[in-house]
Amino acid sequence: MGLFRKMRAILHDDWCSQCQSEMDVVRKQLYALPTQRVGQYREQDDPAYYKKNLVPVEKKAQIPTGMYACGMHVYRCPQCAHRAVKLTVFLPVRDQEKTEQLLYFEDGEMDDFIWR
Repeated sequence: MGLFRKMRAILHDDWCSQCQSEMDVVRKQLYALPTQRVGQYREQDDPAYYKKNLVPVEKKAQIPTGMYACGMHVYRCPQCAHRAVKLTVFLPVRDQEKTEQLLYFEDGEMDDFIWR
């Protein structure tokens, strides 16, 4: 049973990497990413880049055509209190999302941005 839970935690970003329990979403936010536009997209792994460039929006309709967006999910484990942040960088295209990059931060890299 423990092996199955560990495998599931590896495959699902909403499962705790510490205790392999399902984590709760404690916050969701949509952001525009004005520095990334169609034809100019470059993958970024540095959390400082996102802290500097994310602009909060309430809905996808507020993101100009050709501009990338980023969805943020903040997770917290109810068992061990471990926290994690998932960023999904995507291009909104005709009511769909063309995902470009998934980032997962588990060591508090985004905490000062989220809880400021």
